[in-house]
Amino acid sequence: MADFLDELEANVPALRRYARALTHDIDHADDLVQDCLERAIARRSLFRPRGPLRPWLFTMLTNLHRNDLRSRRRRAAPLGLDALPEPGVPPPQPGHLALAELARAIDTLPLEQKEALLLVTLEGLAYAEAAAILDIKPGTLMSRLGRARATLRLLTGHPAEPHLRTVK
Repeated sequence: MADFLDELEANVPALRRYARALTHDIDHADDLVQDCLERAIARRSLFRPRGPLRPWLFTMLTNLHRNDLRSRRRRAAPLGLDALPEPGVPPPQPGHLALAELARAIDTLPLEQKEALLLVTLEGLAYAEAAAILDIKPGTLMSRLGRARATLRLLTGHPAEPHLRTVK
């Protein structure tokens, strides 16, 4: 039990990073991670240590996020005043503009492509591990990554450059 909780605690920073990238809301991301940790502790008897705990946790977090998106769509609330931008805010520096442009472009990606891109690029997971978390084949993951990267190049105005990468 102590080993399980220690390993669970070691994965919290990565879970928070992934949740924040998915939600773009610190509070909502922390709630999502808390739900994931509660579920992991409550269902630790279901975890079969065939491998590391990390993919099981990321799968759980991904599924919780998807379920949350579905329920939010069903009860779509009207926009509040907090959703409106502040008038007269000075523009950020060019680097911030590029990052904001990239973040907006990532948000426009379909959820399947966004999840694949974040697991591989943000979390640095191997293709096989990310595919297992998303419950898809590695070839499907690579296809989603390719489409996501091509879309990001179009949306950010960077031309497609031939870039070959060795798959591990």
